[in-house]
Amino acid sequence: MSETKTQCESCTMPIESGQYCSYCSDADGQLKPFDDRFESMVSWTLREDSSLSRDAAEAKTLAFMGTLPAWRNHPDYVARTTKS
Repeated sequence: MSETKTQCESCTMPIESGQYCSYCSDADGQLKPFDDRFESMVSWTLREDSSLSRDAAEAKTLAFMGTLPAWRNHPDYVARTTKS
């Protein structure tokens, strides 16, 4: 019997079922707020590549989030990426 794993729609972490992993969802399985996830993802990006500046890590994180179903059309993501 093979296990089918899917990816979290918010961060691409492998998950057994549902839309979001435990890092991206609250106790009810709902997606955590954009700002919470963005900060966590920026922190992860900085840990993975300590040569990046904060601004570069934010830009890299936003670019990545734009590829994900949970965020690409999310109002908070759109507001951040369409600033003048």
